[in-house]
Amino acid sequence: MAQSACTYLDVAEEVAVALRNGEAVVALESTIISHGMPRPQNVETALRVERTVREGGAVPATIAILGGRLKAGLTADEIRYIGEQGEAVTKTSRRDIPFVVSRNQDGATTVAASMIIAALAGIRVFATGGIGGVHRGVTETMDVSADLDELARTDVAVVCAGVKSVLDIGRTLEYLETKGVPVVGFRTDSLPAFYTVSSGFPVDYRVDTAAEVAAALNVKRATGLSGGMVVANPIPVEHALDDDEISVVIDEAIREMGRLGITGKDTTPFLLARIAERTDGRSLAANIELVVNNARLAAEIATAL
Repeated sequence: MAQSACTYLDVAEEVAVALRNGEAVVALESTIISHGMPRPQNVETALRVERTVREGGAVPATIAILGGRLKAGLTADEIRYIGEQGEAVTKTSRRDIPFVVSRNQDGATTVAASMIIAALAGIRVFATGGIGGVHRGVTETMDVSADLDELARTDVAVVCAGVKSVLDIGRTLEYLETKGVPVVGFRTDSLPAFYTVSSGFPVDYRVDTAAEVAAALNVKRATGLSGGMVVANPIPVEHALDDDEISVVIDEAIREMGRLGITGKDTTPFLLARIAERTDGRSLAANIELVVNNARLAAEIATAL
């Protein structure tokens, strides 16, 4: 591991060399390994995603916190460790980083925390499944993901399959607009909704090549416009779920979550698990394929940069 200018950050040697040489690097999150998928699919998917990034000509940098060290780039054994520990690893967002680090703990990083660590390492492109957003019933709960404010302040492009379909997509887009975060559709005019190709909500801009995304990112940086960019990449049609079916399943899972009083950072893992159960695993298969698809595009964009 190469130590960066940040006292608490370790950058994997391969990642550090690539960054020094101006080569393509793609950051990847670790919460999907610990909290987002069951075993053994969690580790299998994480390693497959890293392979996909390499096949695209970029170096993967899975982000996490291990023993209080911010990590930009993990070994296969470290990925397996996070997968085996599962929910025993702290789900870590912006607010949690100081405590996980100062207590020398392990942390699996959310979109927000992964963006922070990626930016510290100098990585400009990050691939994930779907971003967090404004939760349904926000007028009662005021539950808004930290991902959105991180997108407004941290200069990292986030390649995702849109907003998680368990959220209030319309309000999430309004929030991002207010924060000045561009939402870009890759070869689509409509924001994808994680398991499905389209949410019915329009994106701000459509792009059809990775080079277009890279050009916009370079202009954004050169003009001093802080914050990230959402690059919404629809799940491949052959892996998408039926809109009507998944809507019913999500609504049922949300009602159950309300009855059980589940809130905060526990909501997404609960909902993903319930949806997978009620679709006989088809939602998990879709989740895996969309993450791989996003990693593939992120590698293209990082290479274009």
